[in-house]
Parts: sequence; structure tokens; C-alpha cells
Amino acid sequence: MNKLFLYIALLFSLIAFSQNEQLAQYYYEKGDFDKALVSYQELSDGMPTNPFYFQRKIDCLQQLKQFDTVEKSILERIAKYKQATLLVELGYNFQLQKNEAKAKKYYDEAIERIRKSPNEVYGVSNSFEKKVLLEYALKSYQVASEMVATFNFNYQMALLYGQLGDTDKMITTFLDETVANPQNSMLIQSQLARYMSIDGDSKFNESLRKALILRVQKSQDVFWNHYLSWFYMQQKEFGKAFIQEKAIYKRNPESLSNIISLSQMAIEEDDYEVAKEVLNYVLENTTDVELIVQANTYLMKMKIEKAQEKDFVAINSQFDGLLKQYGVTPITVSLQLMQAQFVAFKMKNPVEGKAIVKRAMELQLNPYDQAQCKMELADILLSEEKFNQALLYYSQIEEDLKNDVLSHEASLKAAKTSYFKTDFEWALKQFKELKSASTQLIANDALEYFLLINDNTVADSTQTALKQFAKGDYLLYQNRNQEAITQFQSILKNFKGQEIEGVTLLRLGRLYEKLGDYTLALTQYQDIIDHHSDGIYIDEALYYSADLYNKQLQQPDKAKVLYEKIIFSHQDSIYFVDARRKFRELRGDTNL
Repeated sequence: MNKLFLYIALLFSLIAFSQNEQLAQYYYEKGDFDKALVSYQELSDGMPTNPFYFQRKIDCLQQLKQFDTVEKSILERIAKYKQATLLVELGYNFQLQKNEAKAKKYYDEAIERIRKSPNEVYGVSNSFEKKVLLEYALKSYQVASEMVATFNFNYQMALLYGQLGDTDKMITTFLDETVANPQNSMLIQSQLARYMSIDGDSKFNESLRKALILRVQKSQDVFWNHYLSWFYMQQKEFGKAFIQEKAIYKRNPESLSNIISLSQMAIEEDDYEVAKEVLNYVLENTTDVELIVQANTYLMKMKIEKAQEKDFVAINSQFDGLLKQYGVTPITVSLQLMQAQFVAFKMKNPVEGKAIVKRAMELQLNPYDQAQCKMELADILLSEEKFNQALLYYSQIEEDLKNDVLSHEASLKAAKTSYFKTDFEWALKQFKELKSASTQLIANDALEYFLLINDNTVADSTQTALKQFAKGDYLLYQNRNQEAITQFQSILKNFKGQEIEGVTLLRLGRLYEKLGDYTLALTQYQDIIDHHSDGIYIDEALYYSADLYNKQLQQPDKAKVLYEKIIFSHQDSIYFVDARRKFRELRGDTNL
């Protein structure tokens, strides 16, 4: 019975202690330091060895300018525990009173303690960093490294050099560390990339480039070529990165995987010229059929991207030639599916497209490739208005590859199928779930359609305009562009001034862009800017207009004005980061 009472008493004591801690935290965060001090004093008295409660008590006293009490408390604790970190706290207490001489005295004492006991460096340097006493923190690491040869604080010191603005020393220290401990390379590259970003020091990129080139020249180790290639990729200078990758391959011709990755990055950034050069280099330097097929797949993708209708027959013949040369096998399935999509959507021959896919599905494929085939088949069936058959294949992919990116993509396409069918209630539920997808592109796409359906249902419960809009989107999906234009223009005429108008203008703008009519595209975007500036499509209209002026019309001054509007008026836009980077490029900043 006595034990039971003891346990109950202990339980209530713990509950009371926890509540007191929460109360102290509440007052502290609120800035009510008088009340927070009372709670933290009690907590510190109850657990005198707990450094957190003691530190919070000291913070409260300093906020209340009770510096003498702080000094007394710290001296008592030094006498009892002999911790070097307390010397930093004591020095900081004098610094708050503008007594720099005494502050320096105790800071120097803390450094001297490291000379006597180098392991003290961890606590002392941390205390200095918390107080933003960066030069003392740096000195702590330097002294400890002098005392113990096996200590390595290069990473911490490099970060401090950066914070102190000495980026040249930061670069040198980081590069020394990365060659000494290559396993830390990714971590170090992540830190360097922060300084290379648009918010970094304008001289930093050039300093890093020179430092890397110097190491490439002095060393025969391809390690530095890899690093320089990484640097150029961050700068999107893929041609220069390719020079480094070729140098690496010539000295170590084991794998072309890095060169293939470089071509992918160049394609993603629309640098087709370099991508073609890289892929042709791959084809010249390998007999590996998988690599050859992969390179040809990328080359065909770029060719289709720029193709006009007069080129279609020749492109299809090229597909036939490649498949004849390398065989209709599991290795060439990417080429087979690309040809199926090209024939079905570009050449508008879905029957032939399906035949190509079904032939591929008869091969001995792994589950992922089989799912890719089902996806392509479903896409073609959807273009033929065979909605239920398409949904069947999408659902099979979801079942076969649960939690895979391809499964999420199938879910998105299933939701769009419901949308095309004008089954908006079910589509809305699916888009709502996909808004939180782990893949950002899928999440953004789902959010766009969720807002489209939701906003236009609220504005018009009959969904009349939305049904007409979905029809236009479906015509776009089928690649029936002129019919889609007619449909969207009809919506603008029949539903003028309604909720649907803004998104219809945006769709028309994107469609005119696709067809190369940039003047008409700009007209649609300008209509959104002039008459729908409070709508959700204003940032897209500004960004797409700016991009047209920048890339297609070669009018950088007009582009700059529009990018700037996004920067200052639409900070929450998904286009904000790109707009800022492009604005600074046009402004002539050296660090991008």
C-alpha cells in the first residue's frame, strides 16, 4: 500500500513538474520574463544539474537587466561545476553591459581552457556560436586542432568563414575537407550551392570556379574534374560540364552514366544543342545496346518536340529503322512506347498506336515496364473516348505499383478522365487527395484542377460553363488544337464576365504559344493582367508573358518589368524563384 501511495505521489509530482515547464515556456515565448523567471527558477532548483533550465533562468534575468544577479549565479555555478562554457556565459553578461574588456577577458579564458583540455572545444564553440560570437567560435576550433592532430573541424570552420564573409577561405577549407573525406562531398556541395544561389555573394561563383580550375590543373585526380562538372551543371553551363565529363571518360572509360545524366539535364533545361552533342558522343563510344537505345530515345524525343507535320512520316520511318536494327525486345520498350504515342497523337492513328503497345505487352517485361505499357494504352483509349477502358488500365497500375510515382501519375490521369467525362464530383474527390502527393508536379497539377472545378462549381451550380471548358480541355488532350481554340473562344463569348473567363484566357494563351502565335498568346495574357488581376491566374499570365518577351521575342526590357512584378507582388507564386533568377540574369548579375 505504501508503494502505491509513493507511485501516486511520484506521478502527481511529474505532472506538476511538466505543467510548470509548459507554463515557463509559454511565458518565455510570450516575452513575460518576470513570470517565466519564477517558473525557471523553480525548475532549476528542482533539477540543479539541468543546463537548459539554468540557461533559461539566466536569459530571463538578462532580459530584466539583472546583470549582477546573473554574474553571481554564473560564478557560483563555475565554482561548483568548473564548466568552460560558463566562462562564455559570464563574458556575454559583461558584453550586454557594454563592458568589452571584461567580456574579452572571460572569452579568452574559455579559449585557454581548450588549450588545457581540448575536448572542451565542443561546448565552448557551441556556446560562442549561439551568441553569434563567430570569430571566437572559429578560434576555438583552430586552437583545438593545433592541440590534437586528429581533430578535424574543417566543415565547421568553413561554415564560420562563410558567415564571417571570408568566402575564399570558406572555399579552400571546404575543398580541403572534401578531398580528405570524399564521403562528405554531397554535404559540402549542398553548402556551396547555397552560396552559388541567387541570394549569395556576387563574387562567389567566380572564386569557386577559379579554385576548382586550379585544382584540376594541379592534380591528375579526376575527382576535381567531377567537382568542376558539378559546378557547371549548377550554373546550367552544360557545354562546359561536357568538356569535364569527356576528360573524365577518357581517363576512366568504364561508364557513360554521368554523361547520359548530363544529357537529361540539358534536355530538361531546353539546351537541345548540347544534349544532341552529348548523346551523339555516347553513340560513338559505346556498343552497349541499352545505352544506345536510351540515347536514341532522348534524341527522338527532341526531334518530336521540334517536328512539324511534314516531318511526321520521316520520323515514324526512323522509329521503324531503329526497332529493326535493335529489335522489338524488352530493351527497346521505351522506343516502342514513344512511337506508339507519336503515331496515336501526332499522326492521329490510334489504332496503329494501340497495335504497337499491345505488341510490346506480349514481351517478357518487368512489372514497371508492363505498367508503362498499360499507361500508354490507357492514354490512347482515353483519346478515343473509351473512358471506362482507360480507367480500368489506370486502376490496374495503381494496384500493381502502390506508392510508386507511376501509380500517382495513373491516379492523376484517372482523375482527369473523370473530369473529361464531366463527372466533376468524383474528379474533385480524386484531385483533393492528390493535392498532397509527394511528387510536386502531380500535386501542383491536382491543385490546379481542384481549384478549377471547385471555383466554377461555387460560381455556377449547374456547371454549364465548366462542362464546356472540360470539352475544350479534352480536345486539347486529343491534339485537336483548332477545334479547342474554337471551343474556348465560344466560352469567352457565351460566359463573358463569369468565373470561367480567366482560366479560359490562360488556356488560349498557352495554346497559341504551342502553335507559335506569340502575339495572340500575349493578347490573352494581357487580358488577364488588365481585367483579372485579383484572380488566381495573374502570376501565370505575368510569368508566361515575361518568358515570351525574354525567349521568343528578344525584348528583355519588357520581360524584366513583368518578372519584377512577380517578385514584388506575388511572393507566394510557384514561379517566384524562377522569375527572380531570370530577372537577375536580365539585370546582368554575375551570380545566379
